[in-house]
Amino acid sequence: MTYELPKLPYSYDALEPNIDAKTMEIHHTKHHQTYVTKLKEALEVLKITEADIEKLITTHRDKPAVRNHGGGHYNHSLFWEILQPKGSSEPSGSLMKQIAVDFGDFDSFKEKFASAAATRFGSGWAWLVVKNGKLAILSTPNQDNPLMDGHGVPILGIDVWEHAYYLNYQNRRPDYINAFWNVVNWDVVSEKYEACS
Repeated sequence: MTYELPKLPYSYDALEPNIDAKTMEIHHTKHHQTYVTKLKEALEVLKITEADIEKLITTHRDKPAVRNHGGGHYNHSLFWEILQPKGSSEPSGSLMKQIAVDFGDFDSFKEKFASAAATRFGSGWAWLVVKNGKLAILSTPNQDNPLMDGHGVPILGIDVWEHAYYLNYQNRRPDYINAFWNVVNWDVVSEKYEACS
């Protein structure tokens, strides 16, 4: 079983001014690292040797340490992957077509996704998921994610825990959500969509 903090494919300051370097560094090296460390400790105590993170968080979702720390590791790993400096403005191809089918148009999708993120009470995530070939927007508390409870495969997620944005945006979560769109790597999101289709 090897759960490790993933290396970022960009520097901590690469997403500025949308996400500042200090937030990225703390978020990655402190928060995500803690989820990895605590997950390893929990699995040792629980005597769980499952190596696949997706299988781990679905099979053992009833165990709080796996749900919290395994979820934290999975969620953050996806989050880093779907970000990039100077993100693409919108998806293309089959993902864009499915967004039009399921949400009307890209602007309507962004509005619904932003609303799910902004209205998540307390800490949690907003997600774009694929289930049965359709797209849906969901929000989950804490480090839960839709995969855990069979609500779909996440292909895009935004962390709305305060540690993800507070140094730069303080209590202005909607400003952080608006800035998020500037650093989304739609190529990666589209690849994830294609893998689910």
